[in-house]
Amino acid sequence: MSADDPIAAFRVEAGEVLDQVEQGLLDLGHDLGNADLVNAVFRGLHTLKGSGAMFGFDALAGFTHHCETAFDRVRKGQVPATAGLVAVILSAQDHMRALVDGDAPKAEGDAILTRLQAAIDEASGTAPATPAAAVRKGWKVAFKLPVDAMANGTNPLMLLDELRELGDATVVARTDAIPPLSQLVPTECHVGWDVTLIGDIKRDDIEDVFIFVMDDMELAIEPLEVEADAEAEATVEAPVVMDEPVAVAASAATQAAGDNPAARSTAKAEESVRVPAGRLDALMDRVGELVIAQSRLSQLADRGQDLVLRSVSEEIERLAGELRETMMVLRMVPVGSLFSRFRRLIHDLSRDTGKTIEFETEGEATEVDKTVIERLFDPMVHLIRNSCDHGLETPEDRAAAGKPAAGTVRLAAHQAGGEVVITIRDDGRGINRARVRAKAEANGLIQPDQPLSDHELLQMIFAPGFSTAAAVTNLSGRGVGMDVVKRTIEGLRGSIDVQSTEGEGSLIALRIPLTLAIIDGLLVRVGTGRYVIPLTAVEECIELSLEDDLRHRGRSLITLREKLVPFLRLRELFATDTRPDPFQKIVVVSTPQGRVGLVVDQIIGNHQTVIKPMSALHRDAATFAGATILGDGEVALILDIAQLIALGQPHEETLRAAG
Repeated sequence: MSADDPIAAFRVEAGEVLDQVEQGLLDLGHDLGNADLVNAVFRGLHTLKGSGAMFGFDALAGFTHHCETAFDRVRKGQVPATAGLVAVILSAQDHMRALVDGDAPKAEGDAILTRLQAAIDEASGTAPATPAAAVRKGWKVAFKLPVDAMANGTNPLMLLDELRELGDATVVARTDAIPPLSQLVPTECHVGWDVTLIGDIKRDDIEDVFIFVMDDMELAIEPLEVEADAEAEATVEAPVVMDEPVAVAASAATQAAGDNPAARSTAKAEESVRVPAGRLDALMDRVGELVIAQSRLSQLADRGQDLVLRSVSEEIERLAGELRETMMVLRMVPVGSLFSRFRRLIHDLSRDTGKTIEFETEGEATEVDKTVIERLFDPMVHLIRNSCDHGLETPEDRAAAGKPAAGTVRLAAHQAGGEVVITIRDDGRGINRARVRAKAEANGLIQPDQPLSDHELLQMIFAPGFSTAAAVTNLSGRGVGMDVVKRTIEGLRGSIDVQSTEGEGSLIALRIPLTLAIIDGLLVRVGTGRYVIPLTAVEECIELSLEDDLRHRGRSLITLREKLVPFLRLRELFATDTRPDPFQKIVVVSTPQGRVGLVVDQIIGNHQTVIKPMSALHRDAATFAGATILGDGEVALILDIAQLIALGQPHEETLRAAG
């Protein structure tokens, strides 16, 4: 997005406004009487309509106007907020997104407006009969915009049109401040207006017309005639005097902001800068190249005897490390930005399934690399849909099981070392292991009576085409979702763990690395090749002598602090055809299934690893998560621990069977 492209900037900001409107609508669905939420949604729609008209999105402005009018009636107490009205505005919000992108069919918008009118008519039939309090018969409004108002995008004619929409209006222009023609600047606004409004109009409605320019303008609102029940309010609420600039009040508000945490946070938010994601990616690539160059410099300095060169190398290593850490922080975003996107999904699933679903989140402040967040969305959609459709029971079944009618789906996140653990938990029926096993046997995934651990059995749900659903619905049942989830998570160098208790619910835990760009690794040598083991997976390193290696032939187990730990000989797994070193090392790594040892010939040391993707020719080599360039220009492959162990287990069983 170019900084000089106002349309692209509008689309970004419109997306943010629509996100806020959506969140407000979802909150309002749980608290229909909350006036603050109604006002927040109204302000968002009002902003979108005005901005759309300013940037030439007339279809968006016209469509949004109808939704704004509906919420204006709710705001004034003429129509109550109902679940049906909220559902229609949510659909309208989706159509607004399409209008912003420029690919919305008009027929779809007309259908939504028809449903909107029906929802308003239905709500009007149940509207409370009590009249709104403090109704004025008329107002005298005097206002003058700042000189640079038109240059900043404010159209005074649109403000006058909005005042006319409130009631019978008489407008008189004040031209006494217009300078001589020789000094007149066409883009400056020197005209003021006196407007007389007649009708049952609230003061708040008039102020809302000027909500985005009120801090910089001169505005006076005085009642023409006040009803008896509004006199008390009029004595408390002093009118704004036109001769006293509103800037004075704004200055006082600024001084008071020093004691207001909310105001301080707003001021702090204004210091942020919007940066396109592509620029961050390009900067990350440059930092990666710098880390590689710094590694080469360190090797050159270590080989020589030049103390000055070594000092400079250490300084550059320190600065490169700090720059890398800073870059990592810039790319991190809270998972709350991901979790909030599922509120709408839960709302729609509750409607489609006829189930009452409560949505809870925890750990939204946990931060993950933005690339990880982007790639996690689709897998989590599949998992949440399965939890709602397969996991949670109907209200009748829950009542029969002694559970509350509303089911719960809970998302949680926390950091564990160099990983983030995201869990999806439901309190539904749980996974029926007998049905899973029967389906696995029917699909030929396992043999009848083949022994399986509980972990292995539950992992069957991620097999391609696997589904235990009795019928195919528009939500699930085709068996094409969970295998995609597993491939995506493994593509992120992550893992999935499933726990389930029948009758109580299920928990799916996703373990994802914090970043996909630069990691700390342990550089090792196997034969003549060098490999990188992600340092977050390493627990400890121990020595394996040649005698111990020969003694453990055929069983590949060592005793570590009175516990048996299996190990894999990478030299044999990679078929290096080299003799083992006299003193090999075992790198003990942690996996979801437990600890496993990897036998290597030499541990070279820690290495800042810039992850490069595998080429198209080597992409099928599942045991490697990528590659990196070492300081001497050679390439080292990065081991994918989960895939490596999955490949190594049948290999070790073959060797053991061969004796």
